Amino acid sequence: MRLLHLYYDIMNLYGEYANISAMERILTQSCTEFQTDRLSIGDNAELSEYDFVYIGSGTEKNQKVVLDDFGKYKTALKSYVDRGGVILMTGNSFEILGNKITDANGKEFSGTGFADFTVKEQNKTRLTSDAIFKADFSDKELVGFVNKCSEIYGISTPLFDVLMGIGNNNDEKKEGIRVNNLFGTHLTGPILIKNPYFLEYIAKLVVGGKTEINTKYLGFEKSGYEVTLNELNKRKASS
Repeated sequence: MRLLHLYYDIMNLYGEYANISAMERILTQSCTEFQTDRLSIGDNAELSEYDFVYIGSGTEKNQKVVLDDFGKYKTALKSYVDRGGVILMTGNSFEILGNKITDANGKEFSGTGFADFTVKEQNKTRLTSDAIFKADFSDKELVGFVNKCSEIYGISTPLFDVLMGIGNNNDEKKEGIRVNNLFGTHLTGPILIKNPYFLEYIAKLVVGGKTEINTKYLGFEKSGYEVTLNELNKRKASS
């Protein structure tokens, strides 16, 4: 197995590197051999060689640097996603997949055009909230925190339904994006640490049935998830 942590050095807010660590750990526990490559601006990754690609969250400034570099992957990305390759993009990294990002000063940046949506950054305003999300592929709700300065419009295949918290924009209760096995979300935590059932799901997609995923070691993680979910549900009920 080959894992790629892309833009590991400049898209690294909120301890999101732990998502790749979580994937490494579950593969190790499942006795699966793997190699992790960490590449960044100016490097040239062959996406077709990887079983899992991860990009984390960054500052708005670093996002624009990545946006400029990531365009070279547009054709390879479509091929990778079409064949079922697994990608997780957290925080504002998935915003680069759209047609356009308009920053808080009104300056427009062309996106990669992989998906048909637009992003508008708020003028010095951050949108924050604890969150409970629901996915159609799991009977377990997802928990975490959203911290962003953008609203996203036009995503036709959202990843989550919002039960508590902030959606892609203020007018809809949908969050993130999913295209085949590409997952993009503003849910941080990090998401694969806070949500061990989601980690299981992603890991099974990554190995593709080549080996059995061992989840027995996730007892403490699952207990922690239940505590968080229960507390957020109490807050949701009282609001």
